Amino acid sequence: GDFFFSFYSVALNLFAAVINPGNPTGQCLQRPIMEEIVEFCAKNKIVLFADEVYQENIYHPDKAPFHSFRKVYKELGSSVSDLQLVSLHSVSKGFIGECGKRGGYGEVIGVDHGVVQELYKLASLSLCSNASGQVMTGLMTNPPKPGDESYELYVEERDGILSSLKRRATLVVDALNKLQGVSCQPASSSMYAFPQITVPAKAVAEAEKAKMAPDMLYCMDLLTETGIVVVPGSGFLQKEGTFHFRTTFLPPEDEMEDFTDRIARFHEKWMAKYT
Repeated sequence: GDFFFSFYSVALNLFAAVINPGNPTGQCLQRPIMEEIVEFCAKNKIVLFADEVYQENIYHPDKAPFHSFRKVYKELGSSVSDLQLVSLHSVSKGFIGECGKRGGYGEVIGVDHGVVQELYKLASLSLCSNASGQVMTGLMTNPPKPGDESYELYVEERDGILSSLKRRATLVVDALNKLQGVSCQPASSSMYAFPQITVPAKAVAEAEKAKMAPDMLYCMDLLTETGIVVVPGSGFLQKEGTFHFRTTFLPPEDEMEDFTDRIARFHEKWMAKYT
């Protein structure tokens, strides 16, 4: 699928979580699908949690633009007025923090005021985020504007980071699609690729003996052989009978060729071993 959609039942109340742009798939939801989700949740009184922390990392805005669930909800109007929506954003997953800094915010819409007050109470019981994380959250929500002294440098650095990520995404996806039995959709957003892999029957049997999922066996062998860490698709509720792994394209651009070469050499040996 091109998005991650999960239901949680707590005290007989349903919650739906949607990660958009997607993790692990690296895809961006199309507007009609988002409208269906909003309408479904509003109709069935399901609280919608929109995890939108990758919204700045959009590599093909003409073909796969980002739409926030808040925007879709507002534009659908009175027909979805009963929706309860929680939107989440963070500096740690976009071009600003790149998984290093920690800071973010959540916006709550359509939720009973008493519940919101309890959320504030719960949040106040824990420690606040670090000072640099708070500063970066402020900068993320209010970046330099045209005419500001830092605007041109900000735009240069922002566009440089995003264009590099786009190139790295293309390089990784192209390299994965050259591997035997591997198919990977283009990564149009976030920082992940999610290739589907063909696992030979001998490898499936070996995984069963080791009491692990076949794609977990692949990932552990890849780690042992190359030092590269990827996440097995079995951890993401993948379609039964299919096997995947999630990888990032975050290594420095000048190291990407070595990164993909190591995966290719490992994959060729692994497939030969079990075919």
